[in-house]
Amino acid sequence: MELKDKLSALQSEALAKVSDASDAQGLQQVKVEYLGKKGIITGLMKEMKSLPNEEKPKFGQLVNEARQAVEAAMTEKDTELKEKAINDKLANETIDISLPGRKFNIGSAHPLTKIVEELEDLFIGLGYEVVEGYEVETDYYNFEALNLPKSHPARDMQDSFYITEELLMRTHTSPVQARTLESRKGQGPVKIICPGKVYRRDSDDATHSHQFTQIEGLVVDENIKMSDLKGTLELFAKKMFGADREIRLRPSFFPFTEPSVEVDISCFKCGGAGCNVCKGTGWIEILGAGMVHPNVLEMAGFDSEKYSGFAFGMGPDRIAMLKYGIEDIRHFYTDDLRFLEQFKAVEDGGSEHVSQ
Repeated sequence: MELKDKLSALQSEALAKVSDASDAQGLQQVKVEYLGKKGIITGLMKEMKSLPNEEKPKFGQLVNEARQAVEAAMTEKDTELKEKAINDKLANETIDISLPGRKFNIGSAHPLTKIVEELEDLFIGLGYEVVEGYEVETDYYNFEALNLPKSHPARDMQDSFYITEELLMRTHTSPVQARTLESRKGQGPVKIICPGKVYRRDSDDATHSHQFTQIEGLVVDENIKMSDLKGTLELFAKKMFGADREIRLRPSFFPFTEPSVEVDISCFKCGGAGCNVCKGTGWIEILGAGMVHPNVLEMAGFDSEKYSGFAFGMGPDRIAMLKYGIEDIRHFYTDDLRFLEQFKAVEDGGSEHVSQ
């Protein structure tokens, strides 16, 4: 058989195999068999040496034309196979739009997160800065910088988790205040709130937990008075518990404030008449506060003759329990969805009272 006839037969054979290829792998095998480096059509170029010199250019042209014809057929077949694969996939993955859709449950913010964010929004609106600090603190910033030296009996009020003799889990967020005052190098004004988790060796029961949240506030500037503290706390009470709330201040003791007060709000359930929430008194204890002790200011580098300030501390856990009618603080930390899902209803406009 002459080379030209052999080339024509191989071209027809290759085109037939391209047409019969059922997938990309089969098409690739045809390409290797006929057009690869060791392919049949490629090998014909080596046989040109047997042709007369005047016939070699013409035969070379015919080989190239055969290659181009097979390559064009393969390109067309490759496109056809890809389209078929897409159509088959679409046919197999057709969505039945008559089926009911999947329901995706939407969560809600944790009740403590909601309270903390409400308080942050309130105090940011009053010009306060939100400052956070370390949960593992030094004894100095947790106690000594707050007018609680190592021998002070008031340390017994906060039974602590010590890691070493000088390191402990913070018992309040007051160390953030001490560190912030120290960082300002005796220059006011300072106006901050400090939210975060705190830790005390408390027995776990319906109203106590070894871990709970706290938000403390601090204002230090020239001519800060007790009346500024009272006005701030009145605004807080009305914002969180209703516009008709009132507060009262009772004398108390905290080592880092002087004078110190316990702050009560008029009962938002009975309006002062007496009920189970206020234990018949008409008032609910809500937080502690006072004027910053001069010793605390002096230890942080502030001139207590020039600067004064007030501080307050509140528990978002207690506020949430009062606001939502929750009787057991442990519900906040057990991640029971039956409890947490009720706050989605509150967000959607339902009652703020939560069933236990």
